[in-house]
Amino acid sequence: MTTNPSTIIVTGAAGFIGSCMAGYLNAQGYHHLILVDDFGVEAKRKNWEGKIYDHIVERSSLFEWLSRTETKIDACIHLGARTDTTEFDYIVHEALNLEYSKQIWQYCTAKNIPLMYASSAATYGAGENGYNDAHDTVAALKPLNPYGVSKNEFDKWALTQTEGPANWTGLKFFNVYGPGEYHKGRMASVIFHAFNQIKETGKVKLFKSHKPDYKDGEQLRDFIYVKDVVAVIGWMLETMLDKKWQPLHNGLYNLGTGEARSFTDLVESTYAGLDLAPNIEFIDMPVDIRDTYQYFTEANMEKLKAAGFPGAFTSLEVGVKDYVANYLQKGLIY
Repeated sequence: MTTNPSTIIVTGAAGFIGSCMAGYLNAQGYHHLILVDDFGVEAKRKNWEGKIYDHIVERSSLFEWLSRTETKIDACIHLGARTDTTEFDYIVHEALNLEYSKQIWQYCTAKNIPLMYASSAATYGAGENGYNDAHDTVAALKPLNPYGVSKNEFDKWALTQTEGPANWTGLKFFNVYGPGEYHKGRMASVIFHAFNQIKETGKVKLFKSHKPDYKDGEQLRDFIYVKDVVAVIGWMLETMLDKKWQPLHNGLYNLGTGEARSFTDLVESTYAGLDLAPNIEFIDMPVDIRDTYQYFTEANMEKLKAAGFPGAFTSLEVGVKDYVANYLQKGLIY
């Protein structure tokens, strides 16, 4: 494969989606990467040490590095963030998810660099305003935690800017799962935790429903395989670099599959990936999260289709089987 000469910044490159993004770009011939993250976290080392790149830059040093480098940057994929929804100190989220992102935006604007950044479906809160990525809904959204608030505040800020990158998108990730999340602990996907529970006890514990409209295990989420996430971003990147992206398509995009599935479906697919019969136990949901627990999320994906994305999304059954059989079972990193 011919190496692509473009130099791409990937922030969050030692994290889950960022490391998968770097791996995807490498596979597409992008070897001139600037990987940005906190590289002192030993648990993340396997995510990035095998990638092909030109430089690794500590998150805290990025803007100083950019001020003195002679490297021409062709695009920025900003996936770095504090994503812990159990971190309730807004100051932490504000610094990393809002103020840092503003600096990224301002740099890309000044240098006329295409920008793709990670927003989140957490911006939708309880979903009382639906899951439509139209810009006129953003101001009315009511996120349920400081993480979601910080993401929505940046989305609102970006939409009010009179100056910005010529080409930009903010991507509202729904429930992403897949290889590379090993370091995330409590914040890893239900599939990751289910796999480990099956290996340890043969049984998976799921939260009971505390709403009469939903049976136990039938709470619904829009689960999207990380391979689909990076493929969408890769398509946006190539479209922008080829000067085919239309400025009228700049803005916010949902990134889910457009099909809500239950946690029972998810766990049964995990068992299927192991060729085992399901064994699910339902437990009470912790009281401290009951009031803010989402029972339904489903991305409206019409906007991405209208922008020209030609791909399809991996079904839950196929994606989970691939993740379980080809990664979790083998201990592989993307």
